[in-house]
Amino acid sequence: MTSFGQRVRAAFGSHGQLCVGIDPHAHLLAAWGMDASAAAARDFGLRVVEAAVGRVGIVKPQVSFFERYGSAGFAALEDVLEAARDAGLLVIADAKRGDIGTTMDAYAEAWLTPGSPLEADALTVSPYLGVGALDGTFALAEAHGKGVFVLAATSNPEALTLQRAQDPAGRTVSADVVREVSGRNARTTPEGEWASLGFVIGGTVDWKDAGLLPFSPVAPILGPGFGHQGAEPRHLTARFGALAGAVIASESRSVLSAGPDGIAERIADRAALYPAVSAR
Repeated sequence: MTSFGQRVRAAFGSHGQLCVGIDPHAHLLAAWGMDASAAAARDFGLRVVEAAVGRVGIVKPQVSFFERYGSAGFAALEDVLEAARDAGLLVIADAKRGDIGTTMDAYAEAWLTPGSPLEADALTVSPYLGVGALDGTFALAEAHGKGVFVLAATSNPEALTLQRAQDPAGRTVSADVVREVSGRNARTTPEGEWASLGFVIGGTVDWKDAGLLPFSPVAPILGPGFGHQGAEPRHLTARFGALAGAVIASESRSVLSAGPDGIAERIADRAALYPAVSAR
């Protein structure tokens, strides 16, 4: 079984580092000539998948834009997830789940169990009930060759007070999250391979301000904020340094705004700006 970290590495080698978000915002549905419905979200998602195949290796459905339609929305999301995975794309479910005990384990089972209706290749999670609360999720992911992206340093201003707070040793909360997860990666990742427990670090985040340092072993970094939110390919090395080659550069609105007739060309154009670079 090939680990998720190694599959990300292979996807970079084949298609570069761009990840396309699948975010059926109401205003995007309207711009695409669609109504705000579960059926439209499904059609939107399937069109994005079709445009992404052969142009990028990774897509990231934002669960909330399907969930808002209730059971019909989840059914639409199931179809999009299945289509993307059947097409050979790596699928990151951007659900940001976070809880304790068996509740968190159940979330993990929903998204990371092979054969589950909501099966994805990786899941975004929140560590702010304690990184240890995610132990069951990490174990399930490792058992099935799945990935987990742990929120570490996000670029929204509301996060600054919490994520930049310091412990008695002077480390920021963000840095402590990276340290704890990297410690697990060091125990479970074969030498020379990429780890499968990655991090969410915004493309607009100042690492020094966040108290972050390079970590090992190398693990995928999901970098939201590229494109519409201001981060650009030239910021990869400037922001992420030696780990620039491990960044999944996620773009959503900047790509999706091209509309159903222009999205394939837009994806190809943006993907060309993110060729794979080496992570050291």
